Amino acid sequence: MPDTRKPRGTASVIGWTALSAFLPGSAHLRAGHRRTGFALLGAFVLAVAVLGVVAFTADADLAGRLLDPGWLRAIIALAMVAAVGWFALLVRSYVILRPGELSQAGQIISGVLTGALAVAVTLPFAVVAQYVMVSEETLNTVFDAPVTVAVAPTGSPKPEDPWSGRTRVNILLLGGDWQPDRVGVRTDSINLASVDVRTGNTVLLSLPRNLENVRFPPGSPMHQRFPAGFRLPANPDGSREDLLFAVWEYAEAHPELFGGRTGMGPETLKETIGYTLGVDVDWYALVNMWGLARIIDALGGLTLTVPTDVVFGKYNEGLVKAGTRKLRGADAMWFARSRTFSDDYTRMGRQRCVLDALLHQADPATVLLRFNQLAKASKGMFRTDIPRPMLGHLVPLALKVRDARVTGVQFVPPLISTGSPDWARIRKLSAKAIRDSVADEATPSPSAIPGAATTPSSPGTPSATPSATKTPKQTADICGA
Repeated sequence: MPDTRKPRGTASVIGWTALSAFLPGSAHLRAGHRRTGFALLGAFVLAVAVLGVVAFTADADLAGRLLDPGWLRAIIALAMVAAVGWFALLVRSYVILRPGELSQAGQIISGVLTGALAVAVTLPFAVVAQYVMVSEETLNTVFDAPVTVAVAPTGSPKPEDPWSGRTRVNILLLGGDWQPDRVGVRTDSINLASVDVRTGNTVLLSLPRNLENVRFPPGSPMHQRFPAGFRLPANPDGSREDLLFAVWEYAEAHPELFGGRTGMGPETLKETIGYTLGVDVDWYALVNMWGLARIIDALGGLTLTVPTDVVFGKYNEGLVKAGTRKLRGADAMWFARSRTFSDDYTRMGRQRCVLDALLHQADPATVLLRFNQLAKASKGMFRTDIPRPMLGHLVPLALKVRDARVTGVQFVPPLISTGSPDWARIRKLSAKAIRDSVADEATPSPSAIPGAATTPSSPGTPSATPSATKTPKQTADICGA
């Protein structure tokens, strides 16, 4: 039976109303509406318990499913309903405490504070809805862009069997530049990630941008144009535009090779890299390297260990000083991309250093706190042919990779000659790296063997065999300083 006693004053009304924002039903219990109060409180406790169980038992598959458009829309709808419901509940909690029996001043004060509190309790739900809507927009921009290529991606998994019975998936990871006034993309960073879908163990195969006489798959349009390898007349200054980094750009600029089809750069480069390494490339993911500076700034900077001073700029006017400190986006990118007093191979190592640091410093807490800045910075930064439905499978796989064993081979001198590559040796080393990665699954890690240690290769240092790379925990581990 409802309580007929007069409330104990303005402070009591405000206090019980505020408590209802965190423990729904409290005001109803205070007002004597015990059945309703216990029902609301019980429902709230049950909801918290369910969310707690989900949070503690959630696996990587759930993280993948949450990127499904249907799930995202459901989360948005649920957040909006919860916001309206919480607002209405708080107002009802205030009214049931009979604020009309307060003094005029008490009514004004309690009413204003309750109104402010009612708006405040909706903000977390509004933030969740806004984050999810931004995520949906970003995912649609990256993964649902129109595709002009009429060729089905090599080895595209079926939705009902995402890996088509295979144990590995191969993703071409590219970094490059693209401008509105330029046809195609120059890919300056070229890495093939071959991932074991069972364990997440990954082999990273890195090819230099200046690889010459690139060979194309027999029967392909590019092979018909360049049967002896990719070769064009040199520029007047002696520089060359027929290196590996120019394959995408050349294919985009010559649609006549592909029967008039446009947008053939990505597919051509995938076929070329796959043929070079002796693997089937499933998809590619391209990041605008200079746009990555915006991501780093949105994260608040990137802590790196710079082994030696890095000079940059048209007139060598810039300098990234040696040492361990947090770099802003532009400096981090110059560290990754400068070739002044250096070469492509050292730059390859620095690029991997920056990407590794970014992967391990972009922790969930930082991403959530800077979500809007990151979403804004990432617009127009990424290109990929990964189908949107595959995200539900690739996200769990990516989480496996984060904690798995990563090995790699950098195909740079003296391991290979970029001017006259030994293609058979490249394929042989690629196959061996993958075989060794699989074999390592059955053997204990070096850290588990007394007296053994795993030492990562220093950036840019070639190795004839895959070198194990431990998960970086400190900046010195990331850059090898």
